[in-house]
Amino acid sequence: MVSSFIWLMHLLNEDCAVWTLLAALLEKTTQPLKLVYLLNKRKYEQNDFLIYSLGGHSYFGAEKTPLTFLLIFSLIDYWDLSLPAVFLAEILTVVLLASVYYCFDKPELVRQKGAVTQYASDASELVLKAASLNEGVLYVAAAYLFCPYTVASCVAKTTTVFANMILAAAFVAMLNGYSMVFGCLIGLATYQSFYPVCLLVPGVLHFIQQLSGKVLVRPIGAFLGSFILLLLISAEIAGSWEFIEATYGFILAAPDLTPNIGLFWYFFTEMFEHFRLFFLATFQINAFVYVLPLSIRLRDDPMLLGTALLAFTAIFRSYPSLGDVGLYLALLPCWKHLYPFMRQTFIVGCMFVATSVLGPIMYNLWIFNGSANANFYFAVTLAFNTAQIFLVTDLLFAHVKREYHLFAGTKMELDGCAARLTLE
Repeated sequence: MVSSFIWLMHLLNEDCAVWTLLAALLEKTTQPLKLVYLLNKRKYEQNDFLIYSLGGHSYFGAEKTPLTFLLIFSLIDYWDLSLPAVFLAEILTVVLLASVYYCFDKPELVRQKGAVTQYASDASELVLKAASLNEGVLYVAAAYLFCPYTVASCVAKTTTVFANMILAAAFVAMLNGYSMVFGCLIGLATYQSFYPVCLLVPGVLHFIQQLSGKVLVRPIGAFLGSFILLLLISAEIAGSWEFIEATYGFILAAPDLTPNIGLFWYFFTEMFEHFRLFFLATFQINAFVYVLPLSIRLRDDPMLLGTALLAFTAIFRSYPSLGDVGLYLALLPCWKHLYPFMRQTFIVGCMFVATSVLGPIMYNLWIFNGSANANFYFAVTLAFNTAQIFLVTDLLFAHVKREYHLFAGTKMELDGCAARLTLE
């Protein structure tokens, strides 16, 4: 564990140098807001901060709740939301994510050691090894620190870094059995962006399995209590309940169709107004419709369920950002034992690289140079989100295949002939 800590400090040092260099380049560029504009976050904040500083009402639709708005306003007003402040949040997130892996993998080793007698005789190579525990901590830290999406989010100084820190802390609380803390953190995350409410399900499943059914009321009660308390405080700060329509209504209704990395903006730009409500509900339900079937299938693995739901909300939310993608990508090393069963890694990797390079190019050609149109940029964002869907489904199917091989053995035969598992 000491060696892992030393390597983690080395990674933090190297990543700090990378972030500092990128921040310096961003400050010197003639149009530093291009990166931020693509992330679709800071643009709203700057408009609100200007209105608020002039004594005006800030809630004209900016996806920011009153407490979040006042916190970020104070950071900008006094600290200018400097890179060190965001960098500190990123460091805390890295430490929390490393703790997530350690708290998740260690009980998995114990569980599999107790069930090894039930496994097939030729499945010994599939069982987790204790030697992989320290390596996994480094993989998770490196995946978050050097992921271009999290680095871009940090350099752009978006508020996504704080949301990621809260979600990482919620996973740590869940794996350590702190049901009240978990409920409060999910309540805080839901208060910020609404979509994390679905993460309450894997937490409840985990507490039921690890503790007892009697603790069911604790995370739910803590969630409802913290969320309602935050709403009451927000209403007191704002002087009315108008902030609900301007924040959660803004998220659900998606009135701003500014181009981003999501799927909403292009579709609803082309949509006839009288069809808007129906397709808006159809699009929004995609972020939550997978909760029930996945909860039934992955009820014995709440951590994988939470990561899958985190990925689906990052894909199907109305205003996604690159930082949302970077968070669940950093959790993938928790299931590095599933990599041999994944069959689309090369295709998905190529799609991520291609879309990450072509996205900014098509955006600049369309918005700033005028030599392209919306179809070019939307084709890239569509491929980017398709790659994420392929990645999540490949990971889930790999989990199913590994479970099968643990109990049925690695040799697959049907009527004396070689066979293989396929997803239908």
